Amino acid sequence: MDEVELKRIIWRSRRGLLELDLQLERFVADVLPTLSESELAVYEQVLMLPDWDFLEYVNGKSVCPDAQLAVIIERISAANSK
Repeated sequence: MDEVELKRIIWRSRRGLLELDLQLERFVADVLPTLSESELAVYEQVLMLPDWDFLEYVNGKSVCPDAQLAVIIERISAANSK
């Protein structure tokens, strides 16, 4: 993935919902640069989730019905449990 595309993904990771932004901050800094092309594609799909649903999934209050998205959501949650 080129640098411009990666910067676009990082910019889209800023949600405007403080609780979600805090969850994504560490993931974007620590994990995002290590993702494969296919994992980045899934992360882009995760970013299309509505903010409140996304926050519920990351906080473990709801289970994401899409197993592929759930894998990345678990990695986001794990990045914040360190």
